[in-house]
Amino acid sequence: MNEPRPLSDSTSVAVELERLRGTVEAGFARVDGSLALLVQRSDQTDRQLADHEQRLDALERSRWPLASIGALAALATVAVTVWELTAR
Repeated sequence: MNEPRPLSDSTSVAVELERLRGTVEAGFARVDGSLALLVQRSDQTDRQLADHEQRLDALERSRWPLASIGALAALATVAVTVWELTAR
């Protein structure tokens, strides 16, 4: 019968290199998955910011007449007061 040959140094180095390769590939896969998750979260955050900006712009557009109406009401009050004072 043939006895198993002891592993030579080059064979053991090759086996260790293969193990290291597998470990590095697994690490890269894990890092790649983490980066993909971060990119997805970043995209979601960008969409939320764009949505909030749209909503804020809509609120600002619908609110501008309130200041104008307040100023016109104040001017009308001053005009009526001056008219009443001059009428006496």
